[in-house]
Amino acid sequence: VQLQAFGGGLAQTGGSLRLSCAVSGRTYRPTGMGWFRQAPGKEREFVAAKRWTEYYADSVKGRFAISRDNAKNMVYLQMNSLKPEDTAVYYCAAGNRMIQSTIGETTAYDYWGQGTLVTVSS
Repeated sequence: VQLQAFGGGLAQTGGSLRLSCAVSGRTYRPTGMGWFRQAPGKEREFVAAKRWTEYYADSVKGRFAISRDNAKNMVYLQMNSLKPEDTAVYYCAAGNRMIQSTIGETTAYDYWGQGTLVTVSS
């Protein structure tokens, strides 16, 4: 199973970017997919996830939207109203073990993409 994230880049404050993540590998169909991010010198943190419903970190609620295309085995993260503090490497992740209480934990996911850099200029 491989996850490939893409769509990162440079945006201005208030701008938008859309991240995509493709899941490949046999017939793997993850129950949950999520996005995490890691800024320089900081730990990886939860951003958003989607199982049957959507979950968001408080810092991105109302600005980011996660969606899935199960037919294509893709997950997306639409990021609007970007702020400089959104600058980070964004990782997509997939798994079948998470429950509602663990969906924001990195240990709940089995597979990870390589990350895509998002830079928001002030």
